[in-house]
Amino acid sequence: MHQKLPVSTNMKFVVFALLATVATAAPQYAAPAPASRYGSESKEIPIVRHDFVQGDHGSYQLDMETGNGIKVSESGAPGAEGAIASSGSYSYTAPDGTPVEVTYVADENGFQPQSDLLPVAPAFPHPIPQFVLDQIAFAAEEDARKKSAPSRSYGAP
Repeated sequence: MHQKLPVSTNMKFVVFALLATVATAAPQYAAPAPASRYGSESKEIPIVRHDFVQGDHGSYQLDMETGNGIKVSESGAPGAEGAIASSGSYSYTAPDGTPVEVTYVADENGFQPQSDLLPVAPAFPHPIPQFVLDQIAFAAEEDARKKSAPSRSYGAP
């Protein structure tokens, strides 16, 4: 059988004091500064204009400009099936000095950017190379042979 031993007030104080000493003696660490995304020469760029207007029923208008010339303008409203349909533009200067301007629509058909700097697919129908036409003809002949050949597998009775 176990017998309870009385715990004195002095013993409780000693245990409490010991725990408090350990807690305050533990090393205190400061959170590390976030790493720079762009190297050590990066600097903060001020936002010189930020206008955001929340309209009725989920519509909005955003206009923003930064100190290094980035400009964003966007408006949106609920579209098909509750998704937000938005349209707008953004512009900035590329590292090589080229001005970049993109306009876009984002709706139930996805993100649809427009810019002179975006690559353009060739117009369709474009000419199909002869080796591709030859391969298509060969595949058609092979399919025809398979259909006319007798089956070598057992079928269900």
